[in-house]
Amino acid sequence: MKDTWPLLDKIAFPAISRGALQTLQVNVGYRCNQSCVHCHVNAGPGRTEEMDGATADLVLDFLERHRVSTLDITGGAPELNPHFRRLVTSARDMGARVMDRHNLTVQEQPGQEDLAEFLAANQVEVVASMPCYLPDNVEKQRGKGVYDGSIRGLQRLNALGYGRDGSGLTLNLVYNPLGASLPPPQAALEADYKRSLGERFGIRFNNLFTLANMPIQRFGAILLSQGTFDAYLDTLLHAHRAENLDGVMCRNLLSVDYRGYVYDCDFNQMLDLPLARNGRERVRLSDLLDGDIAGNPIRVAGHCFGCTAGQGSSCGGALKEAAE
Repeated sequence: MKDTWPLLDKIAFPAISRGALQTLQVNVGYRCNQSCVHCHVNAGPGRTEEMDGATADLVLDFLERHRVSTLDITGGAPELNPHFRRLVTSARDMGARVMDRHNLTVQEQPGQEDLAEFLAANQVEVVASMPCYLPDNVEKQRGKGVYDGSIRGLQRLNALGYGRDGSGLTLNLVYNPLGASLPPPQAALEADYKRSLGERFGIRFNNLFTLANMPIQRFGAILLSQGTFDAYLDTLLHAHRAENLDGVMCRNLLSVDYRGYVYDCDFNQMLDLPLARNGRERVRLSDLLDGDIAGNPIRVAGHCFGCTAGQGSSCGGALKEAAE
């Protein structure tokens, strides 16, 4: 796979620094039951990297000591990690909000038959990948049969109360463009999703998050192979909005990989661009148990324009529309 980092490293991005830590985003492994073309993790069924029990304990220790308000669990398909459910229940016992970056079809994997019920019982906020409300676009990104499986997954969650006002069970969907373009306006696309999925399948959800595709890992390699990498970077650079800098996720989020090493965001993790601290080459979460990283400079490069272009893009969707 072609590496995009040498190209991204040449592109300057405005200097920014960290604020107060609000979210601990933990990647528990790269194994996934899908292989999506837009995946910035390069996750798939053949990946074997996963977080072990000792590192999961470290995550929970950090969460408790720092009183971090949100644990955001991602992967791969995070539910395939054997310590996923322990992370969820322990964090909930601490009073933390827990988010699961969920691909919907994992509910139909062996051993996951009760997954939807587990998520509901622990009031986990589900952030579900659903790159389109039409089957053709979903299957171009995610593979044959994924659309129908995703619909079934959404219906299971709805049957448990997810997406229903007053249930306390939040279901948000995530849209990624099919190719090298910026996402359309989030509010209008959310209305289209709700109308189409509601009319066709009776599906309800709370919010739609629109995310820009990052020119790294699998998607970046595809851009290079198609000869469109430079054009996509040019699109991002020319759509940059300085006002989005205040809302980018890395200001208040810390990313942790399956080994326990820390990064400013999940994208930096996938580029192997570690958190900068006191001249150290690598910082592990254990090194920060008694420290504070507020004010720490954030490591940036050309890929960061994926978060500040147009309406902006973060783990919580569009920045500009959210601000308005």
